[in-house]
Amino acid sequence: MISVIILTKNEEKNLARCLESVKWCDEIIVVDDNSSDKTIELAKKYKTAVYKHPLREDFSIQRNFGLNKAQNEWVLFVDADEVVSDALAYEISSAIAFKDQGLKSFNGYYIKRKDFMWGKQLEHGEACIKLLRLAKKNFGIWKGKAHEVWNIQSPVGTLVNPILHFPHKNLETFLKEINLYTDIRARELKESKAKSSFLLILLYPLAKFALNFIVRRGFMDGIQGFVFAVMMSFHSFLVRGKLWQLKNKK
Repeated sequence: MISVIILTKNEEKNLARCLESVKWCDEIIVVDDNSSDKTIELAKKYKTAVYKHPLREDFSIQRNFGLNKAQNEWVLFVDADEVVSDALAYEISSAIAFKDQGLKSFNGYYIKRKDFMWGKQLEHGEACIKLLRLAKKNFGIWKGKAHEVWNIQSPVGTLVNPILHFPHKNLETFLKEINLYTDIRARELKESKAKSSFLLILLYPLAKFALNFIVRRGFMDGIQGFVFAVMMSFHSFLVRGKLWQLKNKK
């Protein structure tokens, strides 16, 4: 009844925990971007269907590739550094069974996400989001090269229990991920003819920090909240700075 799709790239340290949390699914699909560690070897131990598919700087293409491979009516997307709790698994199973019970059904569901950073759960700032990760296979596709979204036909509901997210093992990996995403996002903005200037490079990061740390009360998450707000501000700086470089490249 349900397929789960996991995108991977050198995720041997996270993948086992993720796969353990989705063993209840009828089908597990791993779409791997040429991992050089033991990711694929580990995935195969869990009886997953593993497909090697290069990212080519487009996360939507990667997700849609996995979507096309799914064999079930419902599809759940989980990242390798995420965990589906028992409560969420039960709620998902109940939600997708509504149709068979003659109750109101949705074509997809948003799932809230809880971020855990260096031993602390983040309760505020940009970390507190909800993502459309569960939907019927043929009711929409993913769009956007970075920060991609799954456009699903209405009606769409929201589940109560969150997915657990354990990103950024340390600052080094945090910076590597930001560098990758900002490369892709800057090129995407260039293709859409977005503007960049000194003021935008300056103001976007300042506004992002103020929004996350002050307006959304990231300061209440302590040092982790401060670091997270700074890094998201740096993300905005790199996107606009890289966009300026691309547009002014000789």
